[in-house]
Amino acid sequence: MTGTVTIVDHPLVQHKLTLMRDVNTPTAEFRRLLREISLLLGYEVMRDLALDHKTIMTPLAEMSAPILSGKKLCFVSILRAGNGLLDGLLDLVPSARVGHIGLYRDPKTLVAVEYYFKMPEDLADRLVIVVDPMLATANSAVAAVERLKEAGASQLKFVCLLAAPEGVERFRADHPDVPIYTAAVDDRLNDHGYIVPGLGDAGDRLFGTK
Repeated sequence: MTGTVTIVDHPLVQHKLTLMRDVNTPTAEFRRLLREISLLLGYEVMRDLALDHKTIMTPLAEMSAPILSGKKLCFVSILRAGNGLLDGLLDLVPSARVGHIGLYRDPKTLVAVEYYFKMPEDLADRLVIVVDPMLATANSAVAAVERLKEAGASQLKFVCLLAAPEGVERFRADHPDVPIYTAAVDDRLNDHGYIVPGLGDAGDRLFGTK
């Protein structure tokens, strides 16, 4: 999967994404839909997890059954909107470790500025799945992945709800080793760095701050 962009075009994902795009969808509904979509995206993102086998006893017989191998996963949320995707992934893998990286986009330069970084130990031994609803300019995503690599992460995937072609191009140029998973790649960015047609500011719609 290295260097790829996977568009998860499952009908349920696309249906829920349409509801999220609608300007009339209220905050509570937007939040619920994002959690549901993140769970559906998670199935695709974690499709290739390694399995071992262990011997168990069912009510009828002994068998060799598949079970996840290796260390637990690490989900990394790019604050604050990344937390909306994080919830659904934790529904799938409640035992996963969680890291947070705080980045905000300077409104004038659109450059990502870090203000918080807290990760579990031994990132090098874990599959790190980075989540942020929007891959727009990709400045935040690029900075977050670079910071994680500096902290020792070597197995990374990036998950977003929506992407712009410009963001995909920038991310792949800087981190060609990190696959991208998304529900859609939209038309373009506007002059303010927002995805068009998009769904607006994911953080504001998720938390009702605008």
